[in-house]
Amino acid sequence: MKSLLPNLRPAATRASGSITLKARSCTLPFYPTVSLPAAPCRRSLFTSSVRLQQQDGSESRSRTSPTEDTRDNATTNNKKSSQPPTAHNKRKPPLKNSLHRVAIVAQKGVPSKSPAAAAAPSDQEDGSSAISAVCMAESFDMDEVASILVTHGFSLDPDGTGFEATEVVHARALNHGDIFVFPSGTIVTWALPLEVVNTLATRHLLPAAESPFVDSKEVEDLEFLVDPEQDQSRVSGDVVVLGTRREAEAGDRLDTTLAKIAFSSGLARSTKLAVLESALTRYLESTRHIPDRLSQGLKAPLSRGLILQKTGELLNLRSQLNHYNDLTDALPDLFWDSEEKLETYYSKIGKALDVGVRIKTLNDKMTYAQEVVNVAQDVLDISEKMTSEKHSTRLEWIIIILIAIEVVFELRRLYIERGDTFEEDVLAELRRIRADVDQQKEKADKTA
Repeated sequence: MKSLLPNLRPAATRASGSITLKARSCTLPFYPTVSLPAAPCRRSLFTSSVRLQQQDGSESRSRTSPTEDTRDNATTNNKKSSQPPTAHNKRKPPLKNSLHRVAIVAQKGVPSKSPAAAAAPSDQEDGSSAISAVCMAESFDMDEVASILVTHGFSLDPDGTGFEATEVVHARALNHGDIFVFPSGTIVTWALPLEVVNTLATRHLLPAAESPFVDSKEVEDLEFLVDPEQDQSRVSGDVVVLGTRREAEAGDRLDTTLAKIAFSSGLARSTKLAVLESALTRYLESTRHIPDRLSQGLKAPLSRGLILQKTGELLNLRSQLNHYNDLTDALPDLFWDSEEKLETYYSKIGKALDVGVRIKTLNDKMTYAQEVVNVAQDVLDISEKMTSEKHSTRLEWIIIILIAIEVVFELRRLYIERGDTFEEDVLAELRRIRADVDQQKEKADKTA
């Protein structure tokens, strides 16, 4: 195995082919049900690199005889010299689960797969070199998580990391796969098949989830390698490389577990961020019609209730990003009192997954969404103000018309009253004239 190590770093650094370590048919059940004897699992190096294949073959042949090894090496060198030089210079495809791809998928969603790609068998079916992260809830009740894992037969904190259960819960499966549960509602596993991770997240730990969203959960996966020659772990190219020298020499797994916790915390942060990115994408889709309606002018129908609802949703998303979670913190509280190298691991995985850039992009999108909501609110205020002014003007005109009608009726009344008075005066004058005539007639009769 040591002969492979000098070429491990350059092979993992350049984006060339898929370098993965697999256990040979040693996957054990997810949680302990039957006590099984521990069997050593031989790990082989599967790679598209000719040199690594030759070295892997030479290592296996070294157990037979030196003469066969020399003869095989000579044959291999002859085959190498007969190959065209362009075969070595040909650019190889990137890893399927590269860190850059995970960051892009987290921001834009999983791209559609062709039928051939969907039918192709996965190289990581056993999950022996897979890091899987699933975010399926707003948060976890960590005491309930610990209780569920203990009920299923897991021993908590098997390596004595000393972290509180409220910070992270660590358990280990029979196949030596690690499970890390974080309060942010995220589960990160190492060397476990994806279907087992999904079962763990959506069934076993579901009672401990607060505000779960199983149907819209976010899943991210990476690959890792083990380097027994190094003390420090690192992110090399597209692969997480664990330095397990202390574990290989002294059998102490604490240093490896701490490195896994640091990388898992960074991956959990990225997965939680992917949940907010998906939620913001759905929010922007739901408010996509608002600018179109605003472009139609004040005649376009807009509901104040809808605007208030979207404002609340946006404030909730922004608060989850910047206040209620540790997404924007340079270093979570988990690593404040820990070793400095854990902070380095956390920052490296965050940089590889473009977490800082994605947070800035999220805030920019939220700022744009807030501007849309504010403009819609201002337009609604202007529209309501104009409607109120129109209503006031209408009322004023109604009052003016009513006053005019009252004036008309008053003039009519005065005209009628004036006509009645004139008629009475005429009648009174006629009566007076008639009385005078009668008096003169009486005087005339008396005189006669």
